[in-house]
Amino acid sequence: MHHQKRHHHQIGHKHGEGSAIDFYAYASKIRQWNPTFKVVFSFTTLLLCIGLNNPFVSLAVIASMAYLTVLKGGLPLGAYISVLMIPITFILLGTIAIGVDFSSQPIGQFNLFLGFGYLFTSVAKLQEMAFLMLKVFGAISAMIMMTLSTPSSEIIGVLRKAHVPKLIIELMNLIYRYIFIMLDVFNNIRNSADSRQGYSDFKTACYTFGSVASNMLVVSLKKANAYYTAMEARGYDGDLVFLEEEKKLQVSHLIIGAAFMIFLILLGIFTH
Repeated sequence: MHHQKRHHHQIGHKHGEGSAIDFYAYASKIRQWNPTFKVVFSFTTLLLCIGLNNPFVSLAVIASMAYLTVLKGGLPLGAYISVLMIPITFILLGTIAIGVDFSSQPIGQFNLFLGFGYLFTSVAKLQEMAFLMLKVFGAISAMIMMTLSTPSSEIIGVLRKAHVPKLIIELMNLIYRYIFIMLDVFNNIRNSADSRQGYSDFKTACYTFGSVASNMLVVSLKKANAYYTAMEARGYDGDLVFLEEEKKLQVSHLIIGAAFMIFLILLGIFTH
Protein backbone atom coordinates (compact mmCIF):
# COMPACT_ATOMS: atom_id res chain seq x y z
CA MET A 1 0.00 0.00 0.00
CA HIS A 2 2.83 2.34 0.91
CA HIS A 3 4.58 1.59 -2.39
CA GLN A 4 1.39 2.30 -4.34
CA LYS A 5 0.91 5.65 -2.64
CA ARG A 6 4.50 6.65 -3.31
CA HIS A 7 4.20 5.67 -6.97
CA HIS A 8 1.02 7.71 -7.31
CA HIS A 9 2.77 10.70 -5.76
CA GLN A 10 5.58 10.42 -8.31
CA ILE A 11 3.34 10.67 -11.35
CA GLY A 12 0.33 12.53 -10.03
CA HIS A 13 -0.47 16.05 -11.17
CA LYS A 14 -0.09 18.63 -8.41
CA HIS A 15 -3.05 20.85 -9.20
CA GLY A 16 -2.64 24.50 -8.40
CA GLU A 17 1.02 24.29 -7.39
CA GLY A 18 3.62 26.33 -9.23
CA SER A 19 6.29 23.71 -8.58
CA ALA A 20 4.54 21.08 -10.72
CA ILE A 21 6.96 21.49 -13.65
CA ASP A 22 10.00 21.02 -11.40
CA PHE A 23 8.20 18.06 -9.81
CA TYR A 24 7.78 16.42 -13.23
CA ALA A 25 11.42 17.13 -14.08
CA TYR A 26 12.66 15.26 -11.00
CA ALA A 27 10.27 12.35 -11.69
CA SER A 28 11.20 12.06 -15.39
CA LYS A 29 12.76 8.80 -16.56
CA ILE A 30 15.17 10.71 -18.80
CA ARG A 31 16.35 12.94 -15.98
CA GLN A 32 19.60 10.94 -15.87
CA TRP A 33 20.51 12.07 -19.39
CA ASN A 34 23.33 14.56 -19.52
CA PRO A 35 21.75 18.02 -18.94
CA THR A 36 24.10 19.78 -21.36
CA PHE A 37 23.01 17.41 -24.10
CA LYS A 38 19.33 18.03 -23.37
CA VAL A 39 19.73 21.81 -23.32
CA VAL A 40 21.76 21.90 -26.55
CA PHE A 41 19.45 19.36 -28.22
CA SER A 42 16.31 21.33 -27.30
CA PHE A 43 17.78 24.69 -28.29
CA THR A 44 19.07 23.36 -31.63
CA THR A 45 15.69 21.78 -32.34
CA LEU A 46 14.02 25.11 -31.58
CA LEU A 47 16.34 26.95 -33.98
CA LEU A 48 15.75 24.41 -36.77
CA CYS A 49 11.98 24.52 -36.25
CA ILE A 50 11.97 28.30 -36.59
CA GLY A 51 14.70 28.59 -39.24
CA LEU A 52 13.40 25.93 -41.63
CA ASN A 53 9.88 27.41 -41.44
CA ASN A 54 8.29 24.19 -42.69
CA PRO A 55 5.00 22.72 -41.37
CA PHE A 56 6.27 19.15 -41.83
CA VAL A 57 9.34 19.94 -39.75
CA SER A 58 7.11 21.50 -37.11
CA LEU A 59 4.90 18.40 -37.00
CA ALA A 60 7.97 16.15 -36.73
CA VAL A 61 9.29 18.24 -33.82
CA ILE A 62 5.94 18.22 -32.02
CA ALA A 63 5.60 14.44 -32.36
CA SER A 64 9.23 13.78 -31.38
CA MET A 65 9.15 16.01 -28.30
CA ALA A 66 5.87 14.42 -27.17
CA TYR A 67 7.45 10.98 -27.61
CA LEU A 68 10.49 11.93 -25.53
CA THR A 69 8.44 13.57 -22.78
CA VAL A 70 5.54 11.15 -22.48
CA LEU A 71 6.81 7.75 -23.63
CA LYS A 72 10.50 7.98 -22.78
CA GLY A 73 10.12 10.34 -19.84
CA GLY A 74 7.10 8.58 -18.35
CA LEU A 75 5.03 11.73 -17.91
CA PRO A 76 1.25 11.06 -17.95
CA LEU A 77 -0.38 12.28 -21.14
CA GLY A 78 -2.97 14.29 -19.20
CA ALA A 79 -0.24 16.12 -17.29
CA TYR A 80 1.64 16.87 -20.52
CA ILE A 81 -1.49 18.30 -22.13
CA SER A 82 -2.23 20.40 -19.03
CA VAL A 83 1.27 21.91 -19.19
CA LEU A 84 0.81 22.67 -22.91
CA MET A 85 -2.57 24.36 -22.44
CA ILE A 86 -1.06 27.63 -21.24
CA PRO A 87 1.19 28.24 -24.31
CA ILE A 88 -1.51 26.87 -26.63
CA THR A 89 -3.90 29.57 -25.36
CA PHE A 90 -1.40 32.34 -26.10
CA ILE A 91 -0.60 30.83 -29.51
CA LEU A 92 -4.28 30.79 -30.48
CA LEU A 93 -4.85 34.36 -29.33
CA GLY A 94 -1.73 35.56 -31.15
CA THR A 95 -2.32 33.80 -34.46
CA ILE A 96 -6.06 34.49 -34.81
CA ALA A 97 -5.17 38.12 -35.47
CA ILE A 98 -3.15 36.96 -38.49
CA GLY A 99 -5.82 34.68 -39.96
CA VAL A 100 -8.81 36.96 -39.39
CA ASP A 101 -9.09 40.67 -40.18
CA PHE A 102 -11.73 43.42 -40.13
CA SER A 103 -12.93 45.61 -43.01
CA SER A 104 -15.76 47.96 -43.87
CA GLN A 105 -16.22 46.15 -47.20
CA PRO A 106 -17.09 42.47 -47.86
CA ILE A 107 -13.68 41.33 -49.11
CA GLY A 108 -11.86 38.00 -48.84
CA GLN A 109 -13.10 34.51 -49.63
CA PHE A 110 -15.02 34.28 -46.36
CA ASN A 111 -16.64 37.19 -44.55
CA LEU A 112 -19.16 37.78 -41.81
CA PHE A 113 -21.24 40.95 -41.43
CA LEU A 114 -21.28 42.18 -37.83
CA GLY A 115 -23.53 45.21 -38.31
CA PHE A 116 -20.74 47.78 -38.24
CA GLY A 117 -18.30 46.03 -40.57
CA TYR A 118 -17.07 42.71 -41.96
CA LEU A 119 -14.94 40.05 -40.38
CA PHE A 120 -13.09 38.38 -43.27
CA THR A 121 -10.46 35.80 -44.04
CA SER A 122 -9.17 33.67 -46.90
CA VAL A 123 -7.67 30.24 -47.50
CA ALA A 124 -4.19 31.78 -47.81
CA LYS A 125 -4.54 33.66 -44.52
CA LEU A 126 -5.88 30.58 -42.72
CA GLN A 127 -3.00 28.52 -44.10
CA GLU A 128 -0.50 31.12 -42.95
CA MET A 129 -2.11 31.09 -39.51
CA ALA A 130 -2.00 27.28 -39.28
CA PHE A 131 1.67 27.10 -40.36
CA LEU A 132 2.64 29.78 -37.85
CA MET A 133 0.78 27.95 -35.08
CA LEU A 134 2.63 24.73 -35.88
CA LYS A 135 6.00 26.48 -35.97
CA VAL A 136 5.52 28.22 -32.64
CA PHE A 137 4.04 25.12 -31.03
CA GLY A 138 6.96 23.04 -32.27
CA ALA A 139 9.47 25.49 -30.82
CA ILE A 140 7.65 25.57 -27.50
CA SER A 141 7.45 21.76 -27.45
CA ALA A 142 11.25 21.60 -27.67
CA MET A 143 11.63 23.89 -24.66
CA ILE A 144 8.94 22.07 -22.69
CA MET A 145 10.70 18.76 -23.30
CA MET A 146 13.80 20.26 -21.70
CA THR A 147 12.00 21.77 -18.71
CA LEU A 148 9.94 18.62 -18.02
CA SER A 149 13.01 16.39 -17.99
CA THR A 150 15.69 18.66 -16.53
CA PRO A 151 15.48 20.29 -13.07
CA SER A 152 15.98 24.04 -13.04
CA SER A 153 19.21 23.72 -11.05
CA GLU A 154 20.74 21.59 -13.83
CA ILE A 155 19.62 23.99 -16.56
CA ILE A 156 21.19 26.88 -14.63
CA GLY A 157 24.31 24.74 -14.16
CA VAL A 158 24.57 24.35 -17.95
CA LEU A 159 24.33 28.12 -18.33
CA ARG A 160 27.12 28.48 -15.78
CA LYS A 161 29.32 26.16 -17.84
CA ALA A 162 28.51 28.29 -20.89
CA HIS A 163 30.07 31.25 -19.01
CA VAL A 164 26.86 33.22 -18.60
CA PRO A 165 27.65 36.12 -16.22
CA LYS A 166 27.61 35.08 -12.57
CA LEU A 167 25.18 37.85 -11.60
CA ILE A 168 22.56 36.56 -14.05
CA ILE A 169 23.03 32.97 -12.86
CA GLU A 170 22.59 33.89 -9.19
CA LEU A 171 19.56 36.07 -9.93
CA MET A 172 17.97 33.22 -11.86
CA ASN A 173 18.52 30.87 -8.92
CA LEU A 174 17.19 33.26 -6.32
CA ILE A 175 14.21 34.52 -8.33
CA TYR A 176 13.15 31.03 -9.39
CA ARG A 177 13.15 29.74 -5.82
CA TYR A 178 11.56 32.89 -4.40
CA ILE A 179 8.63 32.58 -6.80
CA PHE A 180 7.51 29.34 -5.15
CA ILE A 181 8.06 30.72 -1.65
CA MET A 182 5.76 33.65 -2.43
CA LEU A 183 3.22 31.38 -4.14
CA ASP A 184 3.03 29.34 -0.95
CA VAL A 185 2.60 32.50 1.13
CA PHE A 186 -0.10 33.78 -1.25
CA ASN A 187 -2.03 30.50 -1.06
CA ASN A 188 -1.95 30.62 2.75
CA ILE A 189 -3.12 34.24 2.87
CA ARG A 190 -5.82 33.64 0.27
CA ASN A 191 -7.11 30.53 2.04
CA SER A 192 -7.20 32.45 5.30
CA ALA A 193 -9.20 35.27 3.69
CA ASP A 194 -11.51 32.80 1.94
CA SER A 195 -12.27 31.01 5.22
CA ARG A 196 -13.39 34.38 6.64
CA GLN A 197 -15.82 35.00 3.74
CA GLY A 198 -13.42 37.44 2.13
CA TYR A 199 -14.74 36.62 -1.34
CA SER A 200 -18.46 36.45 -0.56
CA ASP A 201 -19.37 39.19 -3.08
CA PHE A 202 -17.67 41.39 -5.67
CA LYS A 203 -17.20 44.43 -3.38
CA THR A 204 -15.74 42.31 -0.58
CA ALA A 205 -13.54 40.42 -3.05
CA CYS A 206 -12.05 43.69 -4.35
CA TYR A 207 -11.32 44.85 -0.82
CA THR A 208 -9.81 41.47 0.06
CA PHE A 209 -7.66 41.52 -3.07
CA GLY A 210 -6.22 44.88 -2.07
CA SER A 211 -5.51 43.65 1.45
CA VAL A 212 -3.86 40.47 0.18
CA ALA A 213 -1.70 42.45 -2.29
CA SER A 214 -0.53 44.86 0.43
CA ASN A 215 0.19 42.00 2.84
CA MET A 216 2.15 40.20 0.13
CA LEU A 217 4.44 43.24 -0.22
CA VAL A 218 5.10 43.35 3.53
CA VAL A 219 5.59 39.58 3.81
CA SER A 220 7.91 39.50 0.77
CA LEU A 221 10.18 42.11 2.38
CA LYS A 222 10.25 40.17 5.67
CA LYS A 223 10.92 36.91 3.82
CA ALA A 224 13.75 38.50 1.83
CA ASN A 225 15.47 39.69 5.02
CA ALA A 226 14.93 36.34 6.74
CA TYR A 227 16.33 34.31 3.85
CA TYR A 228 19.31 36.60 3.38
CA THR A 229 20.09 36.21 7.09
CA ALA A 230 19.76 32.43 6.70
CA MET A 231 22.18 32.50 3.75
CA GLU A 232 24.76 34.51 5.70
CA ALA A 233 24.43 32.13 8.66
CA ARG A 234 25.34 29.29 6.30
CA GLY A 235 28.52 30.94 5.05
CA TYR A 236 27.26 32.99 2.08
CA ASP A 237 30.12 35.17 0.85
CA GLY A 238 28.74 36.39 -2.46
CA ASP A 239 28.83 33.10 -4.37
CA LEU A 240 25.97 30.60 -4.53
CA VAL A 241 27.41 27.09 -4.69
CA PHE A 242 25.20 24.07 -5.39
CA LEU A 243 25.97 20.38 -5.38
CA GLU A 244 25.64 19.08 -8.96
CA GLU A 245 25.26 15.43 -9.86
CA GLU A 246 27.69 14.25 -12.53
CA LYS A 247 25.88 12.68 -15.48
CA LYS A 248 28.02 11.24 -18.23
CA LEU A 249 27.28 12.03 -21.85
CA GLN A 250 26.39 8.87 -23.76
CA VAL A 251 27.71 8.46 -27.31
CA SER A 252 24.41 6.89 -28.39
CA HIS A 253 22.57 10.07 -27.41
CA LEU A 254 24.97 12.15 -29.51
CA ILE A 255 24.47 9.88 -32.53
CA ILE A 256 20.68 9.85 -32.24
CA GLY A 257 20.58 13.60 -31.63
CA ALA A 258 22.76 14.34 -34.67
CA ALA A 259 20.68 11.96 -36.80
CA PHE A 260 17.51 13.75 -35.71
CA MET A 261 18.92 17.15 -36.68
CA ILE A 262 19.99 15.82 -40.08
CA PHE A 263 16.51 14.32 -40.53
CA LEU A 264 14.86 17.68 -39.81
CA ILE A 265 17.15 19.47 -42.28
CA LEU A 266 16.52 16.92 -45.02
CA LEU A 267 12.78 16.97 -44.31
CA GLY A 268 12.79 20.74 -44.63
CA ILE A 269 14.71 20.63 -47.91
CA PHE A 270 12.66 17.93 -49.61
CA THR A 271 9.26 19.28 -48.52
CA HIS A 272 10.02 22.91 -49.26
